Formats: sequence, C-alpha cells, structure tokens
Amino acid sequence: MAIKLTPIDVVDDISREDFIKNYLNPRRPLVIRKMAQKWPAFEKWTFDYLKEVVGDKTVPLYDSSKADPSKPINASAAEMKFADYIDLIQKEPTDLRIFLFDPIKHAPRLLEDYRAPKELMGGFLDSYPNMFFGGQGSVTFLHYDIDLAHIFHTHFHGRKHIMLFDYKWRERLYCIPFATYALEDYDIEKPDFDKFPALDGIEGVEAFLEHGDTLFMPTGMWHWMKYLDGSFSISLRAWDKSLAVKAKSLYNLTVQRKFDDIMKKNFSVKYMNWKEQLAIKRAEKAMRLGKP
Repeated sequence: MAIKLTPIDVVDDISREDFIKNYLNPRRPLVIRKMAQKWPAFEKWTFDYLKEVVGDKTVPLYDSSKADPSKPINASAAEMKFADYIDLIQKEPTDLRIFLFDPIKHAPRLLEDYRAPKELMGGFLDSYPNMFFGGQGSVTFLHYDIDLAHIFHTHFHGRKHIMLFDYKWRERLYCIPFATYALEDYDIEKPDFDKFPALDGIEGVEAFLEHGDTLFMPTGMWHWMKYLDGSFSISLRAWDKSLAVKAKSLYNLTVQRKFDDIMKKNFSVKYMNWKEQLAIKRAEKAMRLGKP
C-alpha cells in the first residue's frame, strides 16, 4: 500500500516555446533552478533585510491544529511582531506559519526586487504578491487554491518539501465538500491506509526546493508543503486562458465561499461533521469505482 510519487522535472532555465508546449499547455509542474538568480531579491532578501523593512508589523500566525468549525476559515492561532517571528524561526523548530500577509504592501520598495516571468507566459495578477513564512517542521495542509491561478512559487533561505496531486484526484484525497482543502485527519507523508484506504494508489509528484528554486504549479494542483528549515517563499500568480477555469474560479470565490460561510455560521460543528462524513463517502466510492 502506498502513494505513488515521482520527481518533478527540473531545469536550470527554459525557453518560452518549451515551457508552453511541455508544461503550461499540458499543465505539468516544473522546477526552474536559475530563474530567481536574475532577481535582486536572490541575494538581497535576507532575514535581516526583511526585519529592517517590515519588522515592526504585527502578523497573524497559523499552526498545525485542525480548523475549528466555529471560527471563520483562516482564523489565526496567535499574533507576533514580524521581527520576533523571524528571530523565532531562525532559532528553533516551530509549527507556526505566516500566510495571507503581504510584506510588499507595507514596503513597496520590495516590488523592485523580483520579476514576474513574463518571458514565459502572460496573465500575471497581484500588484502585491503574497509571501509565506514557516518554521522548521511546519506544514501547509493539503489543498488547492480557490482562484485556480497558475503559480510560480520561489523559495528562499532553506529547504522545502513539496507534494503535488492533479485536481482529478480530489475525491480520493478526501476533499471537503464546498471547500478547497482535504480532510485534516491524515498525514500525507505517512498515511494510515487502514483508516483512509482511498489514498492507496493515488499518484503525485514531489520536489525539494532550495534557495532560489522556482516551482511552477499549474491551475487546480493540490499541494502540500513542509518547511525543512525556517525559511520563506513568494508566489506570483497568473490566469489560465481557459474561460471554463475562470468561470469555476469566479464560482469558487463567490457562490461556493458564500454558501460555506453561511452554513458554518449557522450550523457550525454539525455542518462540519456532515462535510467530513461526505468526504469519506465520496473517497470510498471513488476508490471502489477505480477513479479517477
């Protein structure tokens, strides 16, 4: 019994033609080693430099505990001064992470330090891209991004373990209905196949990112990430050209999210229990039918 993982393709650089033909159009992940080496950020973005420009900001922190159904999605576990958090992740392991915080918005000069890879594709979003920070051992739970954008995820100052799964495996991954994340009761690194048999035989890809590596994640890709060192990343997002993908993104951001928020507010634990049981039933049905 096992999850089948193969390495993500790795290149130093890539031409636009090669990228579009072999990765963008077929929606295959790729690691580009040297893309960020052309950025000022490659050497400039040290922990000390980021502390200097946004160290006084108070930031929300997230841990590895299971989401509380009585609280809004993305409710934080704690708060801390950004500089204090950077000191923490350099000093010791912690499961505390930062996401949905944008240092660039607070320090616009950071905009000069990176470049969206427009030589590879168009459609880039975000005037102020999000950055993500994690302590050694912290984990980003298995999920896909609600807006279904393509993502160029560049890592800094440490190592990060990545697992990706195609969107077609969502039911076998125990996707929570009306949400974009998986059941949080299993560990994708060491799954209990007796309790979660639908995970047996699913196929994914993995990579280990180091300083300056850029991961291309196609639209809808499920991803799990583990910080092997205290480190950080930046994600640059771009639209897929497909009108169907854009329509699904709009649906996710409006109808699905609004419905889920209303149900959580009114039915809380009962609604969450129903969703989790439905995720299990769908996963087991998909397994019996041999899906995807």
